[in-house]
Amino acid sequence: MKIHEYQAKELFKAYRIPIPAGGVAFSVAEAEQVAAGLGGWPVVVKAQIHAGGRGKGGGVKLARSAAEVKTVAGQILGMTLVTHQTGPEGRVVRKVLVEQGLDIRKELYLSVVPDRASAKVVIMASEAGGMDIEEVAAKTPEKIIKVFVNPLLGLQSYHVRQVAFGLNLSPAAVKSFTPMLQSLYRMFVERDCALLEINPLVITGQDAVIALDAKVTFDDNALFRHKDVLAYRDLDEENPLEVEASRFNLNYINLEGNVGNMVNGAGLAMATMDIIKLAGAQPANFLDVGGGANAEMVENGFRIILSDPNVKGILINIFGGILRCDILAKGVVEAATKTGIKVPVVVRMEGTNVEEGRRILAESGLNLITAADLKDAAQKVAAIAR
Repeated sequence: MKIHEYQAKELFKAYRIPIPAGGVAFSVAEAEQVAAGLGGWPVVVKAQIHAGGRGKGGGVKLARSAAEVKTVAGQILGMTLVTHQTGPEGRVVRKVLVEQGLDIRKELYLSVVPDRASAKVVIMASEAGGMDIEEVAAKTPEKIIKVFVNPLLGLQSYHVRQVAFGLNLSPAAVKSFTPMLQSLYRMFVERDCALLEINPLVITGQDAVIALDAKVTFDDNALFRHKDVLAYRDLDEENPLEVEASRFNLNYINLEGNVGNMVNGAGLAMATMDIIKLAGAQPANFLDVGGGANAEMVENGFRIILSDPNVKGILINIFGGILRCDILAKGVVEAATKTGIKVPVVVRMEGTNVEEGRRILAESGLNLITAADLKDAAQKVAAIAR
C-alpha cells in the first residue's frame, strides 16, 4: 500500500526523522493558512498524489509571498498532473503539502528496501540526489552505494559509517545523519515497509540532514498489524476496479490489454498472462480468485472483468483442486446470467469434478467456447481479441 508524502512525513516525525515544517491543505484558503504559520518565505507547494516526478509535471512550485501561495495553490489543486509514473491519463490533485523553504547545500538519495536475492535489507544511497535513481543506475551506477543488513542482527554502527562515508558527509553532517538512519531503519522494520525512500535527502547550510521528500509503501500482507497505517489508504489514488476487487478478497490488478482472464492461483495466473501474450494478444488484468473461491467470488470476479471497457474477450483458466470445477461453472453461469455477457468467453478447466463442470456450462445455454488445453484456449481468445 502506498501513502502520500505528507502522511509519510507524519510517520517520520513520530520516529524523530527531521523534516521541514509544513502541513497539508485541501483548499487554497487552507494552503494560505499553513503558509502564514511557517513564519517566513519562501515556501514550497507540493501536489500530493501517489506518483513520482511531480516537479517535472508542474506539481511542485515555490512561493515567495502570500499572494504567490494563493496563485500556485490554485494552479495545482484540481489539476490533472501527468508524470512518467501516472501514465498519460494523469492523476487529479486533491491536496497539497505546504512546507518551509530550506537553505539547501547538497542533495542526496537514500532508501531502504528488502533484497530477495540476499534475504537481507539493503540501504541504497547516492550523492546524485534529486534525480531519478533509475537514470543514475543506468548512466552512472558507480554513484550508488549499497549496504546489506542482516535482519536477524539489525543495523550496526559500521553499517551507518559505510553509508555516511560513501556519501562523503562532513563530520558535522555525520553527527545528525547517524541517528536519522537508525530511526529510518527502525521504522522500516517496525512498520513492515516494502520501500522507504527519501529523494532528496538534503544537507543544509548548517550541516543539518533533513528529509525533503518521503516515499513509503507497506507490505499489504502485514497491514492487519498496523490499523493506523491502514487508515492512511486513499481510495481516490487507486484503480476503481482494484478497489472493488479488494472488497471481495480478490487479487486483481488492472492492465492495459484487451483479454480479461480469471485464474485460480497466482502462479497459474502469471503463466496464463504469458501465454496470452505469446498468442499475440495482451492481458487486460491479473485476477487470482484463489484456491478457496466460492461461486459468489467467481461471480464478482467476472463482473469486475466485464466492467473494463477494453475487454474484448475473456479467458477462464481453472485447475480444479480446492476450487472444484463444478463450483467454478456455477459461478460463471450465475455471473453471465446477471451481467449479460456481451463478449466471447473461452473456458479451459481441468481437475476435480471437471466433467460435472463441463456439463453445467454446456447446459447453461450460454455462448461459451470450450478449449482442449491452455494453448488452444490462448489461441482462441487471442483470435477473438484481434
